Amino acid sequence: MTTPIVAQKAPYSHEVAAGKTYYWCACGRSANQPFCDGSHKAVGMAPIAYKAEKDATAWFCGCKQSKNAPLCDGSHRSL
Repeated sequence: MTTPIVAQKAPYSHEVAAGKTYYWCACGRSANQPFCDGSHKAVGMAPIAYKAEKDATAWFCGCKQSKNAPLCDGSHRSL
């Protein structure tokens, strides 16, 4: 497996809708951050599905190092 690329050293905030599934880019190569655009296919990685439980603001990991992926856990602070 390839190491993910740090897309940014901060989370991405995104309004999510209850019941909708979002596909978070785990490889860091997507041009549509923080979401997948299929770029992972070249490196053998896969996106992580996130199903929103309610309408809210979600903070998606931008550094791709979160232990709580796809959501930010503050790992970017140590980079």
